[in-house]
Amino acid sequence: MNVRIEAVCVSADGREQRRQMLGIERQELAMETLGMSLAESKALLAGVQDFMVSQQVSENLEQQRTCLHCGRRHTAKDSGSTHVKTLFGPVSVPNPRWNRCACQTQGPETFRPTAAWLQGRTSVEMLYLESKWASLIPFAKVAELLTEVLPIGDAANHESVRIHLQATAERIEQELGRERQLNEYEGTEDDWEQQPLPDGPITVGIDGGYVRAAHKQGCFEVIAGKSVVAFRREDATEVPSAKCFGFVQTYDEKPRRRLWELMKSQGMQENQQVVFMSDGGEDVRRVQQYLHPFSEHLLDWFHITMRLTVLQQQTKGLQQERPETGANVAKQLESIKHLLWHGNTPEALERITGLSIDLSLIQAHSVPAAKVANGLAEFEIYIKNNCDFIPNFGERWRQGERISTAFVESTINQVVSRRFVKKQQMVRRDKPAWSRG
Repeated sequence: MNVRIEAVCVSADGREQRRQMLGIERQELAMETLGMSLAESKALLAGVQDFMVSQQVSENLEQQRTCLHCGRRHTAKDSGSTHVKTLFGPVSVPNPRWNRCACQTQGPETFRPTAAWLQGRTSVEMLYLESKWASLIPFAKVAELLTEVLPIGDAANHESVRIHLQATAERIEQELGRERQLNEYEGTEDDWEQQPLPDGPITVGIDGGYVRAAHKQGCFEVIAGKSVVAFRREDATEVPSAKCFGFVQTYDEKPRRRLWELMKSQGMQENQQVVFMSDGGEDVRRVQQYLHPFSEHLLDWFHITMRLTVLQQQTKGLQQERPETGANVAKQLESIKHLLWHGNTPEALERITGLSIDLSLIQAHSVPAAKVANGLAEFEIYIKNNCDFIPNFGERWRQGERISTAFVESTINQVVSRRFVKKQQMVRRDKPAWSRG
């Protein structure tokens, strides 16, 4: 069996241009010969891409050949071509230089008609795939994957992927705009009144993780999170997609603007309810605080219970040494947990203070008691710093609202563990790591 594949280009006046793309010959049918092979598909894509680009550019040059003012044809100064890397193989784009028409007396003597659209030497889609994949896997793996499945030849390597990703990140950074001011409404009163009913609340979970830099240059904190829309008002059955984000706050000069634009891309309106949930850390709290005029800031339940669980583990040593005292401390911690669950922060702090006083009487003579007392003192400071952000978790749970940033943990693993830690230690450069992530 012989298969011949041709491409036909039909111009606006009906003329046809044909080119044979690929010829395939098959003798016996087997799993190895079923359909096209990877090499044949690459050759087909490369041939179609080259033919299509040549026809597109030829037609565009012919349309621009005549002067818009007098109708005479531009004369050629010299011919030339530019090599462009695309997803379906490198192509040679005709890029001539023409003389200025005699009817024009101002401007340069010559010009290139392709200058209006020929920006750079790498196609937009190739830059998109390189940037997307390079934010998830190592640069060298991106180059290997592109070379394996697409007919790009030697157009990609780990260094070119890194350079393209950095250039894309810098361009996006320039388009980001100035930093978001505190609770600033970017509009007029009429704009505010004309806003339609918003979609469901947006829940933004934020967490942080420390990453060891390469070459023993210390550590830096990566803040990552996920933004989830509860529902769409126009279509309640639609499941809105969640969006992830991550940045290094010590380098990022526009963290609030970055987060704001991400929520705007999800359809956020100025009059929409936004709920921020975090672990209560000061660095994380600075990013979310005063970002949205209708925002609500909550301490997530997961980090409260995690700290209480550590304290309960510490009481086991105290129970072995002083069973009655240890059991009483464990019971008091459960009571504190119950109070915090129902948002009764003042009484919970009173219980913590009373328990700290009881432990202070024996901690000089008991190592386990001293360990519990130290942990309880840290927990008290943690609750005091975040007392304004502790809601009635029980009521939120009964109403089906989020109470924890557990849904962010997968994002932390993706952004921090997979991207920055496992065999991919990041180097602290003048160009920050977050702009490549």
